[in-house]
Amino acid sequence: MSEEEEAVAEGEEIVRSQRVFLNHLVTYGGSNIGKYLSSCIVGASLEEVPEEEEEEDEGRSAEVLPSKPREGIYQVVGTLSQEESKKPDFAQEAFTAPSQEELLARLLECDIIIYNISEDAKQIEEAIWAATALNAEAKQFEKQKVFILLSTIMTWARSKPLDPEDPEIPFTEEDYRRRKPHPNFIDHINAEKTIIKLGKTAKSKFTTYVVASGVQYGAEERILHYFFKLSWLGETPAIPFFGDGRNFVPTIHILDLAAVLQNVADHRPRTHYLIAVDEAIQTLSELVKCISKYVGPGKTQKVPKENAFLNKELTQAHLDELLVNLRMEAVFLKENFNIRWVAQSGMVENIDQVVNEYKQSRGLLPVKICVLGPPGVGKTSVSEKLCKHYKVHHIKIKDVITKAIENLEKIIAPKDVIETEVNQEEEEEEEEETEEEIDNVEEAQELLDAIKENMEQNSGRLDDNFVIRFMKEMLMSMPCKNQGYVLDGFPKTYDLAKDLFNLEEEEEEEDMRGKMHHYDKVITPDHIISLNASDDFLKNRIMNLPESVVAGTHYAQDRYLRALSLFRDLNTEDETVLNYFDELEIHPQFIDVSKFEDVENRLIVKEIIKTIGEPRNYGLTDEEREEFERKQAEERLAREAKEKTELEQKEAEERAQKLANWEEWNTRLEEVKRQEQELLEAQSIPLRNYLMKHVMPTLMEGLNQCCMVRPDDPVDFLAEYLFKNNPEFE
Repeated sequence: MSEEEEAVAEGEEIVRSQRVFLNHLVTYGGSNIGKYLSSCIVGASLEEVPEEEEEEDEGRSAEVLPSKPREGIYQVVGTLSQEESKKPDFAQEAFTAPSQEELLARLLECDIIIYNISEDAKQIEEAIWAATALNAEAKQFEKQKVFILLSTIMTWARSKPLDPEDPEIPFTEEDYRRRKPHPNFIDHINAEKTIIKLGKTAKSKFTTYVVASGVQYGAEERILHYFFKLSWLGETPAIPFFGDGRNFVPTIHILDLAAVLQNVADHRPRTHYLIAVDEAIQTLSELVKCISKYVGPGKTQKVPKENAFLNKELTQAHLDELLVNLRMEAVFLKENFNIRWVAQSGMVENIDQVVNEYKQSRGLLPVKICVLGPPGVGKTSVSEKLCKHYKVHHIKIKDVITKAIENLEKIIAPKDVIETEVNQEEEEEEEEETEEEIDNVEEAQELLDAIKENMEQNSGRLDDNFVIRFMKEMLMSMPCKNQGYVLDGFPKTYDLAKDLFNLEEEEEEEDMRGKMHHYDKVITPDHIISLNASDDFLKNRIMNLPESVVAGTHYAQDRYLRALSLFRDLNTEDETVLNYFDELEIHPQFIDVSKFEDVENRLIVKEIIKTIGEPRNYGLTDEEREEFERKQAEERLAREAKEKTELEQKEAEERAQKLANWEEWNTRLEEVKRQEQELLEAQSIPLRNYLMKHVMPTLMEGLNQCCMVRPDDPVDFLAEYLFKNNPEFE
């Protein structure tokens, strides 16, 4: 008896793994849907989950599967959109640009085929081909295969209202035959019709479904990422939305969409056209305002539709989806599927969770640093460089107080009331922000008067209670909560740190809990940098500063010595500001500035960065990247020009050297020849004298006789003459 037969005999139900094909695994939709399905047990959505277990199971979709799939799990395989892409961890197999024969062979191995055409319209042709090819092979299937086309609600964008007198009646799945597509999504609706038709020929072997998805959001975000990023960077005072913002945008969380696909695969319902949207009825302006409030500056502004098309980060398809105006209700999902919703009530109602997902998915975690140390040690210089490296905000107590006073003055300043719709909306937004900090203008005036009076009494200084209040407001501001901050030289004492970072509601229980503070983790720094140096080193550093830098500052000799003495006094007791952070298990990084011979503190900053790690913010913007590339190109051209100039100069020097060497060689050669000639002449004088004295007289006489006689053989005659007349030597 086989294992299956034994299990059946024991009354146990065996659930086998099913193979799921998903196109483009590394896109936004592909990665999130694939990761979700790879953690789902086959048939799990068929069992209704008790309400008390829903919250516990919400995070299940984010779990990472073990490397080897367990029995009964959906095994995800699929294609990669780019050759350089790597296989994601959740996928069993991934292949790039297969031929149609290879792709069909892969599809035939799968039980469920999901084609997502909501992100890339270029996949429509392949999806239709795949469904057609599978339908042609359906007779040979041993068991039923499911084909799911993930489409978009843009195929409904131009649908006429069900009741012209009541446009608020939502569309449902039953109305899918009445849908009219947006002009740019005609290919999508043609694909939907083709897929539905192919599934009717052999339902027992090959069944097809179309899931029309709302605008997808969640995790690292897709279309809405433009608004999230703009809000996060904090470089824009108001986040734009396009048009009047009153258009209703059907949405769905990406994990809820994945759960819909899971339910389709498990239930295989009789209804073959499904709408996948959440229950929210939200306008574009409401979505953008929510994002701006919880991520960015809290303000929004209208932008004409025409200007939206000039945006480089949003494609035509993205803008079409953002500007859609539809009311839709997913009735079938609510009545028949068992979905563990992540955001059933929509993004606005679940914005806290959505923002947290966004930060975690993109690694956008705030970097919160506090730089402490004696006056003159270089806190501000180090803080500025850290802010530039990590792209966070530099917080100096003087600037915080100045900005707080300016904000109060703006609140109580008279405003011109212009009765236009735009100005009324802006005033409403400003009033909402004002109410969060100060109840009314009178209270702002009272606070401002109290601050000025306090500063007059304290010779321009402000009491700690005001300082703590303004500092908390700054640390709780959205930019500091999002990107982080570098706190420059504050707090200075244990009590100031406790007042700033401790949770107020826990103060009464402090005595019972000893030194275990309950602090606000949102605003408390994660990294404490303690810069230090000897008094002599600091005094010498200040003395060497230019007079123009020292004049009028706390670096003046008498003021600096008092400030240094005060710092030492505050940091000699047991309860110092560093002790406070030690009690929170946030241990400071101690750096002796005198050991680094670096006036600009670059080496110190590098040492700090090693401990803290790399930035956890967005990289360079397009403009910054272009500027960086431009500077690199300029530096490269300058370097190449310099190298070319140096090479030409070197070649010219070599030519000049060769010419000089040639002239010198020729001069030396002439001198050698002259010397050889002189030597030759000098060596020939004795021989010439010898010949002139002993040979030439007799030879000349012999030649004269030969000329006179003219013998037949003059040579023989001359030889005889010389032999006979050979002179005798002494």
